[in-house]
Amino acid sequence: MSKQGRNKGQRWRSLSGLCLIALIMSLMVNACSLGQTPQLKPLKIGITTWPGFDVVRYAKSADLFKKYGLEVELVQFENQQDSARAVLRGRGSLDAAFASLWDVVQVDPGTDKPAVVLVTNISHGADGIVTQPGIKSVEALRGKRVGAKLGTVNHLILLEALKLHRVKPAEVTIEDVSNESAVELMAKGKLDGAVIWEPLLGDTAKKIKGNIVYTTKEIDSLVIDTLVSRSSTITAKKAEFTQFISTWLDVMHAVDVEPKAVYEQVGQQIGQSGASFGSDYAGLKKGDIPLQKRMFQSQDRLKQAIAQMSQLLKDDPRAGRAAREDIEINAEPITTAINGWKP
Repeated sequence: MSKQGRNKGQRWRSLSGLCLIALIMSLMVNACSLGQTPQLKPLKIGITTWPGFDVVRYAKSADLFKKYGLEVELVQFENQQDSARAVLRGRGSLDAAFASLWDVVQVDPGTDKPAVVLVTNISHGADGIVTQPGIKSVEALRGKRVGAKLGTVNHLILLEALKLHRVKPAEVTIEDVSNESAVELMAKGKLDGAVIWEPLLGDTAKKIKGNIVYTTKEIDSLVIDTLVSRSSTITAKKAEFTQFISTWLDVMHAVDVEPKAVYEQVGQQIGQSGASFGSDYAGLKKGDIPLQKRMFQSQDRLKQAIAQMSQLLKDDPRAGRAAREDIEINAEPITTAINGWKP
């Protein structure tokens, strides 16, 4: 064989060897990748209109779900009771729902027990009681008529306020009306007070020249909003929930570092100005890492809150519901997410 032929053969063997090495390395990398990030199943999550929940919509516009390999569908509900009930009964293939802990405590039995995996926010001034001009304190509501839908978060807010100011629930007549109906009745002077959330709370007080005699800023409120699922679903989709919570932590970080951008993008999705959404969100303690640690690391606060809610339902049985005793507080997804999360 000529020198030129030998050189061609050596070059061919060298190229073949390099290609083989590259192929082997590629297979190894892909194998590792598959081992570390398995294909995640889609998540279907119920959501109602509330700043503490709607803020998650930023994850969609900022492609944060894609960052974590998630496919998430947010299913709109009119109220939290319906979404929580749908999750527990396995309706509509819902994996989870954003719902207040108060609604979870009262949710009807389903095919499994409820499991709380995330605290989205705690009310801190976003909810309160507005009264007619002549009523200037919670104590002055004794013998008066207050609008609050029984069994809902508005009922909880009223019971919290009454307990704080040492007024017995039986000393106040509760008109079982919705938030919107309460606003109308206040404007017509047909109620002495009403439990309303912002921005209607401030707007109503201004319109009737009334008083805001209480807001959730006065107390470590039990108006705790959560992400709830079924115990069996958390077990089956542990990786998906962990990644969803990691996405949530990204959203909370974005609220810290670029709040205006977050509020603008969320506002666009729900038909609200960024400034207006930001104002509504300001009345909440956001569900960041410090809050999650307080809620989940020892579980004492969530357990304590459930016990307090149970007692409030006993003290005022007008809602006709008893507290569930089988609520699971599953700290594993949030703990794993926090340990692996980086800003």
